[in-house]
Amino acid sequence: MSPERMIFGDRASLATEFAERLLTDGVQRGLIGPREGDRLWERHIYNSAVLRELLPREATVVDVGSGAGLPGIPLAIARPDLTVTLLEPMARRVAWLEELSDDLELPVTVVRGRAEEKPIRARLHDQDFVVARAVSSLERLAEWCLPLLRSGGRLLAQKGASASEELERDRAAIARRGGVSAEVRHCGADVLETPANVVVVRRSDAAPSRSAGSGKRARGAGTPRPDKRRNRKER
Repeated sequence: MSPERMIFGDRASLATEFAERLLTDGVQRGLIGPREGDRLWERHIYNSAVLRELLPREATVVDVGSGAGLPGIPLAIARPDLTVTLLEPMARRVAWLEELSDDLELPVTVVRGRAEEKPIRARLHDQDFVVARAVSSLERLAEWCLPLLRSGGRLLAQKGASASEELERDRAAIARRGGVSAEVRHCGADVLETPANVVVVRRSDAAPSRSAGSGKRARGAGTPRPDKRRNRKER
């Protein structure tokens, strides 16, 4: 069985359409480099989608600094049971994500903003998971992303070969920001030549799980679970 079928099942055609859009519109808009074609699937799409192994059914997920939609869009294709929010600060990238999610009919929410902004934290608090790929150091990610999580929620930070060294370097800083049980997990060993390195950080159970004044848990952009037949967008 091909890796596409193993990861995406009967939604493999959506992953193929996403790849084609990355190689055309994505290159033209400067979202990926023109030389990424030969390694697009292995390095970007499969590498993103294998995070599905760490996500329970019907979890809420925010992709921080989504950019070209990595890892959020491959995750939404591979796991339609997830409630996925793509958080991106740049207007041209937000426009790309909105167009793409419309064209692929993916029930994701696109939000423009940064994880560290107070309005974003108020809107996207109490998430089950925050994912980040090629965004920043673990110390910065802990500072920005842990406040978006519910108590016991998890940050999944995709890192390169030096993931373990980076974790040891930043472990004390992660702990100061309420991160516990930090470890490196390897995903996709059955489909990737080089498994994805993912630093998993759990938000302390002692941390408050709701922003001030909030009386309910947020999903996506702080509204009920989106209709799976349509994508919802917020700016």
